[in-house]
Amino acid sequence: MTGTNGVQLTEEETELYDRQIRLWGLDSQKRLRAARILIAGLNGLGAEIAKNVILAGVKAVTLLDHQKVSEADFCSQFLVPQTALGSFRSEASLERAQHLNPMVELKADTEQLAAKSDEFFKEFDVVCIIGASTEELLRVDNVCREANVKFFATDLWGMFGYSFSDLQEHEFMIDLVNYRVISKPNEKRKTETYTTPVKRTLQYPAYQTLIDFDFRGDAYARKLKRNGPALPLLRVLQAFRDQEQRDPAYDKREEDLIKLLQLRDSLAPGIVPDDAFVHVFAQISPVAAIVGGAVAHEIIKVVSQKEAPHRNVFLFDYEKCCGFVELVGAES
Repeated sequence: MTGTNGVQLTEEETELYDRQIRLWGLDSQKRLRAARILIAGLNGLGAEIAKNVILAGVKAVTLLDHQKVSEADFCSQFLVPQTALGSFRSEASLERAQHLNPMVELKADTEQLAAKSDEFFKEFDVVCIIGASTEELLRVDNVCREANVKFFATDLWGMFGYSFSDLQEHEFMIDLVNYRVISKPNEKRKTETYTTPVKRTLQYPAYQTLIDFDFRGDAYARKLKRNGPALPLLRVLQAFRDQEQRDPAYDKREEDLIKLLQLRDSLAPGIVPDDAFVHVFAQISPVAAIVGGAVAHEIIKVVSQKEAPHRNVFLFDYEKCCGFVELVGAES
């Protein structure tokens, strides 16, 4: 993980990031200013993550995407102009992304994720993968674990989204709030609050634990009843992608609904209701903003080493319009 050694903010940077420095401190901003981030997958969710990370003031962001702009992208991908139809999404996103923060180094890469060597991912402090197959997610996560690179997998299907974080061993600072008495003897008792910075360390499991997680076991039954079938739904949608080498498409809605229900009956029988698949087509802009904002916030927390990151799966419940965090594959 990047540190603050040798990183100095210019007067212009200090002025630009003044509010952030007041929020999380100068050292945290210096860590952000030294960080190199990879965002692979520039759909609507990827655009939201890129926007927030760039505005935070990292050193460099690489936008990796071999797919070309389609009409479906205009539902949520605000970085690509209408005139970019048929162009590479990564290159088409570059100009508007750079206008967000000219101080951040941006690079567009049109190569396929699967074509990237293991060494490529080791150049970054954080790798965020969107829209990939299970095979590629496992490969990239294993590479990141070997190189101590922080790994995020995230996705959005219609109104359902999630993120998984593998931070290996992660150190961070939290501010513990305490109280002390400031009144004098025989006076009315008065207290004031003060904070003490404390270092914490958390262990994060690999992406393989999410694949191996048994949501049909008795141990998860109570959580399943309380939180709903988000994890099983994720399993089905990822299996659809692996099987069809694409996501459910609104122009093949009836055909894809049949395939989704068949996968559901195989992977999560009696757990995921039929209507859970009604809103998993295309990407909905407001949900992309919510999930993308949550993922970007986690990346910023991880790089700045300020506050405890989510551990380790974030799921967005579109029916309740709220997100929640599940701990998968690790002890609390």
